[in-house]
Amino acid sequence: MRLLKILAVVFAVQWLTVAVSAATLPGPLVETDWLAKNTKNVVILDVRADLKSFTGKPVWKTDKKTKKKKLAKIGGHISGASLVNYSKLRAKKKIGGNTVVKMLPGKLAFEKFMQSVGVNKDSTIVIVSKGQGNGDMTMATRLYWQLKYYGHDNMAILNGGMGQWLTDGRKVASGASKVKKGNWQATAERKEILATSEDVAAAVDAKGQLMDTRSLSLYMGTWRKKSYVFGDGHIPGAKSFPNELLTKPSAPAKFVATNKLKSMAEQMGFDTKAKTITYCNSGHLATGSWFMMSELLGNKQTKMYDGSMHQWTLEKRPTVTMKME
Repeated sequence: MRLLKILAVVFAVQWLTVAVSAATLPGPLVETDWLAKNTKNVVILDVRADLKSFTGKPVWKTDKKTKKKKLAKIGGHISGASLVNYSKLRAKKKIGGNTVVKMLPGKLAFEKFMQSVGVNKDSTIVIVSKGQGNGDMTMATRLYWQLKYYGHDNMAILNGGMGQWLTDGRKVASGASKVKKGNWQATAERKEILATSEDVAAAVDAKGQLMDTRSLSLYMGTWRKKSYVFGDGHIPGAKSFPNELLTKPSAPAKFVATNKLKSMAEQMGFDTKAKTITYCNSGHLATGSWFMMSELLGNKQTKMYDGSMHQWTLEKRPTVTMKME
């Protein structure tokens, strides 16, 4: 009888440990209050290009009129977070004789990289960016999209990133993180969320729904922002949905409420339930609108064109200027 009681206690402790360590994500976005309660139950991937800021300190300024402190510079990270160097997330790829840059890395290369930042097969992941602006939040959506492509589903993005974490007065660390190598593996290649040039060309011919997520000036072709884009304007038939509409313009760059995003997309001529391909210059910003359509609005018929205008114009495919469609 005593042995049975001991075994029952051991089982209860083990069950409680599993229950405590298994964090259930509330959705594709989490807020700082949720993450503060679950930091020990998740793997936090802090993705940024400004690597020095990870071990820096935040800078606050006092508004002369309101006398309130305002976040001027983001520094530090959430304790235990793994630093993900954004520049290592993408790779060059040979496609039809062309060298296309900033593309999805190969399966083994991405698998190795995720292991190096401490991700395991069963990890619950929360992706954090600096949250200084839209570009930071779409670094988070780019990493989310790549993990999704290779089969990982148990993840979310911290809404507003470090900008929101700091604004909410939560503690930050400034030392380098110690990361234990993970055992994460790519379990799938979900081509249903990846669009190729051929997919886009077919959508053009069929008058399918293409979402151009760049600024209106790039869409209209009044100027060309990136040296790796070789033509002006937009892909024929594409409608404009500038990525700046997705989030607040400065820290904390939180996503606009889902009902408002849906309303804006519909007002701009998009069917939020139709097959959609999002694109930008290189597949960075386009993951933001993919995230909006697929994860926030639930449209699982949404693909992201990884090569975007870089590949499209490199292949000398047609573009349209000075026309709203």
